[in-house]
Amino acid sequence: MRINFWENPFVQTAGYYSVVILCMIVFLVIFELVTKYKNWDEIKKGNIAVALATGGKIFGIANIFRYSIQHHDSLFIMIGWGFYGFVLLLIGYFIYEFLTPKFKIDVEIENDNRAVGFISMVISIGLSFVIGESIS
Repeated sequence: MRINFWENPFVQTAGYYSVVILCMIVFLVIFELVTKYKNWDEIKKGNIAVALATGGKIFGIANIFRYSIQHHDSLFIMIGWGFYGFVLLLIGYFIYEFLTPKFKIDVEIENDNRAVGFISMVISIGLSFVIGESIS
């Protein structure tokens, strides 16, 4: 029995991995554009709140893709659902900002308010489970 090259689980894993890494980079750049601070500059300075918020975004994106890979056969469909999930995650970020009118999320995170960074992380992670389950 001969297995098609593209059906080999090692090839499929490498393909999914590569595509998710590329998507993750693109999505993190988009997050960088919508926040008022520079994620990687702040992390380099030791800003724990930014690290928490960024870590939550990374986990959230990866988790959405996990569900997408698990429940869709095609690489292109997986990318489409991953992109859609990312958009929903981004909308969640804006809703979080809107629902906290007493302070600005970006300003608090940039000022290393770890409580706000932690809540931001938990929101990203929590929403990723909801988004992921609903795309499956």
